Amino acid sequence: MPKKKAQKTKASATNGGNLGFEAKLWASADALRNNMDAAEYKHVVLGLIFLKYISDAFEAKHAELVAEKKKGADPEDRDEYRADNIFWVPKEARWAHLKASAPQPTIGKIVDDAMSAIERDNTSLKGVLPKDYARPGLDKQRLGQIINLVSDIALGSAADRAKDTLGRVYEYFLSRFASAEGKSGGQFYTPAHVVRVLVEVLAPYKGRVYDPCCGSGGMFVQSEKFIEAHSGKLGDISIYGQESNYTTWRLAKMNLALRGIDAQIAHGDTFHADKHPDLKADYVLANPPFNDSDWRGELLKDDKRWAYGIPPAGNANYAWVQHFIHHLAPTGLAGFVLANGSMSSNQSGEGEIRKAIIEADLVDCMIALPGQLFYSTQIPVCLWFLARNKRNGRFRDRRGETLFIDARKLGSMADRVHRELIDEDIAKIAGTYHAWRGDKGAGKYKDVPGFSMATKLDDIRKHGHILTPGRYVGAEAAEDDGEPFDEKMKRLATTLRQQQADATKLDAAIAANLKELGYGG
Repeated sequence: MPKKKAQKTKASATNGGNLGFEAKLWASADALRNNMDAAEYKHVVLGLIFLKYISDAFEAKHAELVAEKKKGADPEDRDEYRADNIFWVPKEARWAHLKASAPQPTIGKIVDDAMSAIERDNTSLKGVLPKDYARPGLDKQRLGQIINLVSDIALGSAADRAKDTLGRVYEYFLSRFASAEGKSGGQFYTPAHVVRVLVEVLAPYKGRVYDPCCGSGGMFVQSEKFIEAHSGKLGDISIYGQESNYTTWRLAKMNLALRGIDAQIAHGDTFHADKHPDLKADYVLANPPFNDSDWRGELLKDDKRWAYGIPPAGNANYAWVQHFIHHLAPTGLAGFVLANGSMSSNQSGEGEIRKAIIEADLVDCMIALPGQLFYSTQIPVCLWFLARNKRNGRFRDRRGETLFIDARKLGSMADRVHRELIDEDIAKIAGTYHAWRGDKGAGKYKDVPGFSMATKLDDIRKHGHILTPGRYVGAEAAEDDGEPFDEKMKRLATTLRQQQADATKLDAAIAANLKELGYGG
């Protein structure tokens, strides 16, 4: 499918560009929700958006083949569609049929039949699409209204236009559903601006990209956008993922199929049923569940992945870290989100595991993020970046060094409770890291007090192997106002004496008032 270069804007990093269209569409769709929970309604709307996308893409290709029939093209040859990574859509599942049927009371069954037909004719979608539109609890009049609403999304019939517009709407709706669902919703969605930091820092141009807790697939979508923005080819990366929640796995499959991303996304528990046991990834991108106490770690005490120590059964943070390391290729890089406690915790042997990972010289960069970035938690979070080999030839030799970045002051409030990192924030963080590790054309790195500091392994040892950036970056340099020191001291001393004199007068006035009231000494 045609690729477009991403445009740099100063708009919200979460949604990329003018949100007027998406926001209006969301408001209309949300008004139709009535009393339905966001978690349930999510699948109704996102399933229809997906169906609209694959139907639009199919119809555009179909029209193209009809126009080329004299040249031997066959509009009914399914291989013609597969060659362009377009799903075959049978007649009963095409959007025109659904739209014409929208006013009928049987529209729920018609949509279910359409979903089943698509799964029947496209094996990669088997078991993925929602098929419960006929259930009695779903208002069929409102379902018809939603179909009419979705009918206007594509704004044209070209496959690439449908992909662009519908992809934006799908991503925006994912974020809004996560916000509407609150804590539970955040488990399937990592805010796009946080994912962008991971992707822009790691810069995954070529190789195998792996996310063992992939949620709705946002890491892979942002990786695709990064590659497009830098004039690369999506085919240069191979995508592997796993998700334990079945409904979230279905969202990921739809999210990636919507963009024509070919990925091996497995369903299952990553710790207890690793579906990619032999994978050695060039990049690991992940946002695992924070401080997970239900991961059944007591059953895995002898697991080969625990090369740096057995993680505590009551907290999976360091099980995830070691799982990422286990799946890294010899020159692989990993970037992932964890709760801030992971940088300093010494409970249940976590400090010893962190020490072993640091002493193995795997920690490349640590970034402290501002609060209020996530829908699912108010827990402060940080980003870890690990490198299997800091002397791998791609960048400068960084052995024995770690970069610390304190980005807690970055970002701006998107609403009353959520903060976002905008393009400039993301560029500042990624640019600092790229300059430090020696990327070509990234410029020369320089420590910035209060923001970034290149630190030696010995310094981390002196801090007890704690990785909190605030311990290393120091205080922000005071801005020089250009006033000579001697003149400033004279001015401040004069101000102080005047304030002391004013305070003496005020004290005398207060004492006089108290005496007049009969409370004098």
